[in-house]
Amino acid sequence: MPVAIVTGAGQGLGRAEATALAAAGYRVVLNDLPGDALDETVAAIGGEAVACPGDIAEWSTAETLVRTAVDTFGGLDVLVNNAGVLRDRMVFAMSEQEWDTVVRVHLRGHFVTTRLATAHWRDLAKRDGRPPYARIVNTSSEAFLLGSAGQANYAAAKGGIVALTLATARGCARYGVRANVICPRARTAMTGDLMGPPPDGPDPLAPEHVTPLVLHLAGPAGDRITGEVFVVHGGVVALLGPPTVRAAFHATTGVWSPHELEAALSTVFTEDPPRPGFVCEETLPLAGTTIGFP
Repeated sequence: MPVAIVTGAGQGLGRAEATALAAAGYRVVLNDLPGDALDETVAAIGGEAVACPGDIAEWSTAETLVRTAVDTFGGLDVLVNNAGVLRDRMVFAMSEQEWDTVVRVHLRGHFVTTRLATAHWRDLAKRDGRPPYARIVNTSSEAFLLGSAGQANYAAAKGGIVALTLATARGCARYGVRANVICPRARTAMTGDLMGPPPDGPDPLAPEHVTPLVLHLAGPAGDRITGEVFVVHGGVVALLGPPTVRAAFHATTGVWSPHELEAALSTVFTEDPPRPGFVCEETLPLAGTTIGFP
């Protein structure tokens, strides 16, 4: 039976992912802060789940997760990084602690597990002379695409997770690692204030709508998918393209003069007042319900 680690598994999306993986036949090692939430997830799944409580940004926690997967279940096949926190505030009012906490949990929390899991898989590849089965599913957010105004810390961390995933996909491909990113819309305790209360009847933003893509990326079909970014919610899976060159300018003499540069750039930047241009809003209308508004 394959073995998966899921972080942030105490509630919300992490719990849904852990439950779906267990139902699909995975043995799961689950992380969250110590408390009833993580224990309830483990109890609901049953004997094929083990809890490893702790601060996910701590190196020792990641070491324990990988060691528990190997010692308890005999290996590690899939890493699902989901743990996160919010400390929303406008950037001019954000405290040092609010910045550090969010970047630490999201970005460092993704790094330490990735670092130790990929080292494990690299060792296996060298020992066996062939790549092992190795999957990473990381969790970013559309906040990094939109530059969410009140979430400078969160958007920055989520953008960093995308870059970390791409570097991992490139650097660890020879060791069998397939690393991808999901940007889920899911109504959870962490996002409830943004998304509002659920509607009567089926919730299009229920975390369970995200799990089929996680299972696909974690499974054998994910072997041909790496270094990709997906937006997922409800019945929607959107594959993002890489950034493109919007416009290119070339100095006549090879060296820009202030006048020539002004003349070139003024053909593009014509709005007054200006608005941020390096944003992606194409994901917003993919469904009738979106982040925080209909």
